[in-house]
Amino acid sequence: MKLNIALLAGDGIGPEVINEAVKVSDAVAKKFNHEITWTPALTGAAAIDAVGEPYPDATHDICMAADAVLFGAIGHPKYDNDPSAPVRPEQGLLKMRKKLGLFANVRPTFTFPSLLDKSPLKRERIEGTDLVFLRELTGGIYFGEKGRRDNGDTAFDNCVYTREEVQRLAKKGFELAMTRSKKLCCVDKANVLETSRLWRETVQAMEKDYPEVEVSYEFVDAVAMRLVQWPNSYDVLITENLFGDILTDEASVISGSMGLMPSASMGSKIALFEPIHGSYPQATGLNIANPMATILSAAMMFENFGLMEEGKAMRDAVNKALEAGIVTEDLANGGKAYGTKEVGDWLAANV
Repeated sequence: MKLNIALLAGDGIGPEVINEAVKVSDAVAKKFNHEITWTPALTGAAAIDAVGEPYPDATHDICMAADAVLFGAIGHPKYDNDPSAPVRPEQGLLKMRKKLGLFANVRPTFTFPSLLDKSPLKRERIEGTDLVFLRELTGGIYFGEKGRRDNGDTAFDNCVYTREEVQRLAKKGFELAMTRSKKLCCVDKANVLETSRLWRETVQAMEKDYPEVEVSYEFVDAVAMRLVQWPNSYDVLITENLFGDILTDEASVISGSMGLMPSASMGSKIALFEPIHGSYPQATGLNIANPMATILSAAMMFENFGLMEEGKAMRDAVNKALEAGIVTEDLANGGKAYGTKEVGDWLAANV
């Protein structure tokens, strides 16, 4: 297979972890006789510094012409620490999601047998956890009208959803549930919020189309509590943008490190794959960033093309590295810590 992949390294440790994902992906492509063309493009603070815009038109054109997008991270302290900055890296992320139509964020949370005791939760609570959040990504409070009034003393952020936005996200949730254990949880706050009542009634109306799927409805605060009590009781969860943003970050630490969790953002035409850990600017250039989440995101990318063996080869290599202790300092736990590049080299040699 010939693949054209847009490569958006971004800021902070983004370029470092992206380099290792490319290295391992190229090793997989060589093993399975595929050809990958990587097309780099600017985004985030790097793009602001270069052209004054966090998601330039040239980058969008490259993404639209690609088969998929592999994305690093965005964010820089000089913007984080300046609330009055007129242009911010995060604006590029929201613009990219909107322009590419990436409405469904897919965030798996799973455990690694060799790391069960590194989780902040007890082994018996997390063993067997394998859940997936589908977070709606282009609606809700992040994209609603916002502003100030009363001379700036009152602020507002409007949360707006359409039935169509809920339906297209829920459809992906139902379809994913059918490939797994046929359990789906709709997460909302329908006892308080009108948008949540729309979510609930829309999903309820869709149940008849998927009679094999067992659907539950839970309030977001209850799910937040149960995620740290019995995360393995969940399988597929669907929710709106803000709730999903918070809950997926909570779930990400179950495995023992945010540096291990991949994600995908899906649209009707293109998909983007990225690690969840952010730009971690303090580690930039130190060769200490964990590249495994980005490499596992690349594995998700291969699987999205139907290349399941290729994705499995990458996952198996990561598991072997964890068992062998070929890890960066976030997982070394007082033992030998390997550099970002060294971990990437090992994984490329062991796919």
